Amino acid sequence: MDFQPQDETADSIISRDNEYLLPVYSRYAVALERGEGVYLYDTDGRRYLDLMAGLGVNALGHAHPRMVAAFADQAARVVHLSPQYSSRFPGKLAEKLCSLTQGAAGAGSGLSGVFYSTGGSEAVEGALKLARSVAHKRFGAGKYGVVSLLGSYHGRTYGSLSVTGQAKYRDDFEPGLPGVQFIQRNNIAELRAAVNDSTCAILVEPILGEGGVYECTREFLAEARRLADAHNALLIFDEIQCGLGRTGRWFAYESYGIEPDVLILGKPLGGGVPLSAILVKKEFFHGLGLAKHGSTLGGSPLACRLGLEFLSVVEEENLLPQVRETGAYLRQQLLALTEAHSFVVEARGQGLLQALELRGPGRPLAEAALEQGVMLNCIQGNIIRFLPSFLLKREHVDTAIAVLDKLLREASAGLPVAPQAATTMASV
Repeated sequence: MDFQPQDETADSIISRDNEYLLPVYSRYAVALERGEGVYLYDTDGRRYLDLMAGLGVNALGHAHPRMVAAFADQAARVVHLSPQYSSRFPGKLAEKLCSLTQGAAGAGSGLSGVFYSTGGSEAVEGALKLARSVAHKRFGAGKYGVVSLLGSYHGRTYGSLSVTGQAKYRDDFEPGLPGVQFIQRNNIAELRAAVNDSTCAILVEPILGEGGVYECTREFLAEARRLADAHNALLIFDEIQCGLGRTGRWFAYESYGIEPDVLILGKPLGGGVPLSAILVKKEFFHGLGLAKHGSTLGGSPLACRLGLEFLSVVEEENLLPQVRETGAYLRQQLLALTEAHSFVVEARGQGLLQALELRGPGRPLAEAALEQGVMLNCIQGNIIRFLPSFLLKREHVDTAIAVLDKLLREASAGLPVAPQAATTMASV
């Protein structure tokens, strides 16, 4: 059946969502119909500059012609297989991902094995199982501690939630996994006090994305590497949000020259189709063991075909330098807003992962920007996060900054930036 935009109004779509979809998201009052490049269009045909990119998933924007062609071609061949059978693309994608880590300048010898899952949370679960399996086999059942960071975000499933350093997400679901300890980011003294011979894993986001776009220092990550080695623990980097080109390099850890034992990737990897990956060093290749882990939908032929196409597009269209250049320009403009408006605390970030911290709630500003055709994401109550596609250019930045400048001028003067728009779902 061919659905046309005029088939339903935005109000009817939103009303049906409210009736049938569990109220766990704080939705904006817009019904989207299609996308093209850096833009999305609603059911009325109105265009929006998309600076959210599906929470970082749509790194190549919307309806990229090469991704569309690869999707259609593979869908006509085979979409899904039991992971008990081999097909062309899962191994090819794994080989490519490993080769990219081996080319990460100054960061180490690279990673040598891959396991596919669907979303990031599932990949975090697999990484935790790997760490505990390795520790159990080598040192016994008493070595199961995990050190994670306050402010971190690793997912919503039970294990990934247990290692997420934000109590607001865990409170209703406690108790979580045993043996998890949270420390302050970049506090080396706390890190040294937390890691001991019962620790099986140190879990770190090099850049805390959902937590507010805060960076770890090289000194902190280097000490985490040293302590992991000293206590036979796995150093796990969660780069679900900050990896795969988001900072202008394939992996965020390249900026620090510190290589993990385990790397978790996700979000843009499947080109919009659910795909995440756990990459491991050679010595942990057999760490899980036969039939001790699995993912029915992880690493399908379709997802892996799109993963290869995503990586090829980034390379062949030379997008990593564009991410660095446009990201630097975006940061420059955000810093200018910081200087110009008292409502802004600071700007921070790398590449096309940037944030603007405000002195008051950010949701009204995001809603007002949406009314003016710019999609922003408010996190942590008062932080506007920029997570656009890699196709973003200076002219798109200028459009967004002009809208923000006006809204921040109003906010700095104590004026309401816009009437509070009704949302279609309760806040989380």
